[in-house]
Amino acid sequence: MHKFVFYSKAFTANRPLVIAEIGTGHGADFKKAEELICAAVESGAECVKFQHVYADEILHPATGMVELPGGMTPLYEVFKNIETGPEFIARAKDKTEALGACFLCSPFGIKSARELRNMGVQAVKIASPELNHVELLQETASYKLPLILSSGVSRLSDIEFALEIVRQEGMQTALLHCITAYPAPEEEFNLRLLPNLSAIFNVPTGLSDHSMDPLVVPGLAAALGAVIIEKHFCLSRSGDGLDDKIALVPETFALMVKSIKNIANLRHSLGYEAAIAELIKEYGAKRIKTILGSGEKKLAASEEGNYERTRRSIHAVKPIKKGEVFAESNIAALRSEKVLKPGIHPRYLSFLKNRKAARDISDGQGIVWDDIGDTCG
Repeated sequence: MHKFVFYSKAFTANRPLVIAEIGTGHGADFKKAEELICAAVESGAECVKFQHVYADEILHPATGMVELPGGMTPLYEVFKNIETGPEFIARAKDKTEALGACFLCSPFGIKSARELRNMGVQAVKIASPELNHVELLQETASYKLPLILSSGVSRLSDIEFALEIVRQEGMQTALLHCITAYPAPEEEFNLRLLPNLSAIFNVPTGLSDHSMDPLVVPGLAAALGAVIIEKHFCLSRSGDGLDDKIALVPETFALMVKSIKNIANLRHSLGYEAAIAELIKEYGAKRIKTILGSGEKKLAASEEGNYERTRRSIHAVKPIKKGEVFAESNIAALRSEKVLKPGIHPRYLSFLKNRKAARDISDGQGIVWDDIGDTCG
C-alpha cells in the first residue's frame, strides 16, 4: 500500500491526511490567520495549508477581470493586496505547528519557493495551474522535501511530464486529483481515477476537492483509498476570501473529518466494497456511480475551456521590440487567464533565451512561435 510520510507521520488509505486549505483567506490579516488556524485544528484538520503569494509570480498586471466564485475579480490587484512576505507565513507555520498540526504552503515562483525553504518547511504543495511551471518544479524538487502535486485542468501527459521532473530516489511525492472549477460539479469528479493514477504512476494519490457537498465526494475518495483529502476552509461563506464561497465552515468541516475517518476505518476493516456500499446506502447508487465515473483521465467539461488559460505559458513582461533578445528580464511563465493570449509551453523558456524577437510583442501577451527569430550572435 502506498503511503505519504510527512512530519514524520505516515498517511495511508487507513489514515488519510486531512488538509484545511486556508489559502489566502486571511486577507493579509494575521489575527484572522490565527483564528483560521485554530478553528481548522479544532475542526479536525491534521494539516493547515497557506499560499505564499507574490502577484508578479502568477499574473501579468494586464490580466484583467477574472471570474471567481465571488464574481468578476481584478485578480492581479487582489493578489497584490494579499502579499504578506515571508515573516507572515513563518508566523503562520509556527502557530500551526504549536497546535500540533502539519503546516503546508504553496509557492508560485522561485522567490516564494526559496523563502519557504529558508523558513524550514517540511513539505511543498504545487497548485494545479503550476503543474507545467518547469522552473518551479525543478526548484522545489531540488529541496528533496516531500512534494504534493495537484493535477486539475491537466491531461495524463501533463502529469507524466511533471512527475519526470520532480521524482527522485527516496523522495516522497503524492498526486492529488482535482477538478479546477469553482465550484466543481460532483458528477465530473471521476473518482475511479484515484486508484488508476496511483497504479499508473506508482505514487500515493489523494483529492483536492472543490465540490460544494462536504461529505459525499470526500467520503467516496476515502473509500477508494485516498491518502490525502484537501478542502477549502473558512470562517463564513459570506466572507471576502477568494475561495470562501466554496469553502467549509468549521462545523461542516468537522462533519467531513468524522465522515472521512468512518469511511477509512470501514475500508480498512471490511474492504473498499463495504465502504462504497455504505455510501450507496446513504446517497443512492445512481449518485455514487456518477461520481465514480469511468476512471479515464481526461479534462472535465467544466475545466476544458481553461486548459490554455489557467495553466502557465510564456508571456512578455514588458514591450519587446523586433530584434530584441529574449531574456529573464522580459519573459516569464505566467497564467494567461481570460484576457491575455496564451503563449508556448514553459518548457521552452531556456530555448527562447538568446533568441531575437521576430516582431514587436505587446506587454503581457503570450509568446508564440511566430514571435521567435534567430539566435543572438
